[in-house]
Amino acid sequence: METALDFNRSITASLLRLRVRSPFFATLALFARVLPSATLSTAATNGKDIFFNPEFLSSLPPAQLDGVLLHEVLHAALLHVLRRGTRQPQLWNVAADIVVNGAISEQNCFQLPEGAIRDPKLEKFSVEEIYELLLKNPPKNCTCNLDLLEPSGEMGGDTKEGIGNSELEAHWKAAVQQAIAIARTAQQGSIPASLQRELGTITEPQLDWRTYLWRYLVRTPNDFTGFDRRFLGRGLYLETLEGETVQVFVGVDTSGSISETEMRLFLSEVSGILSAYPHLTGELYYVDAEAYGPYPLNPKGDIPTPVGGGGTSFIPFFDRVFHTDGCGWDGQSNGVCVYLTDGYGAFPSAPPPLPVLWVITPGGLDSQEFPFGETVRLSSF
Repeated sequence: METALDFNRSITASLLRLRVRSPFFATLALFARVLPSATLSTAATNGKDIFFNPEFLSSLPPAQLDGVLLHEVLHAALLHVLRRGTRQPQLWNVAADIVVNGAISEQNCFQLPEGAIRDPKLEKFSVEEIYELLLKNPPKNCTCNLDLLEPSGEMGGDTKEGIGNSELEAHWKAAVQQAIAIARTAQQGSIPASLQRELGTITEPQLDWRTYLWRYLVRTPNDFTGFDRRFLGRGLYLETLEGETVQVFVGVDTSGSISETEMRLFLSEVSGILSAYPHLTGELYYVDAEAYGPYPLNPKGDIPTPVGGGGTSFIPFFDRVFHTDGCGWDGQSNGVCVYLTDGYGAFPSAPPPLPVLWVITPGGLDSQEFPFGETVRLSSF
């Protein structure tokens, strides 16, 4: 039976091996306490501390011990415990395992125990996106060790001092920033590409795309670039903008790949656009392989029932907005095109004359694959 001294020696040896192989991962590991717990069968984290069953730990060869330790450290550092919210625990755990196991395997210097969950097709996505994709296509006979405990779960050791969610987020954000800095200074090892989106999720604030739209909507002849947007919600700009027109052309993907849940989200966001800007004018199009509409956008009007369900092409929307007499852009007004989609479809060969903002579902096309415009990625439903 492994003693407390043996347990600590094993963990210390693992940390030293991490330091040699990856300064980035080693720095993250130093921000977590590793504690023994006889109530677990393997290993787990509550988002703050890492817990190992001592007998399980002693059964692992060094390379696998390093891999399992890193697995739990990444769960904690990427805030997978806190980010779960009200999602289904088992499926969320599977999604989180896909993320961390992909990052570990990418390094080619760590091992994971037999049966560790892998899905290379999904590893480039964030855990929220993977979860949504798994909801659409639940994995068959896919189980994993539930190693994401409740945030307040205490499995042993000195855990009397409490830590709130905001403090925990700040703790790991600081850890990630320090780990990135040390990895760059050491010029040794790299941050796995599969972690880039996850790291962005926890180190950058969640983008509210309605606020993001102001960059386009207030770009009038008076040019409000740099205007303190804290005052926009108070209506202080309305008198100045009165009489000016901003056109917004909204395309909603209604192809067969869009679920009912995604469609409800899209329509909610259209409502947000309508309520966000009182001087808005423009048109709404539902689009699969054809464009249906236009439907006038009116802050006081109802949103029409979606139509579509066929294939996916973005070309009909832009053709209707920019190449149809009697509707679409007048060629003079300020404006923006907003397209809500998963991103999988045929693009026009050339960018349109107005800026385009793509609003992408979780699991949608990678932002770098859009040939023009800017992208805002919705984190979850």
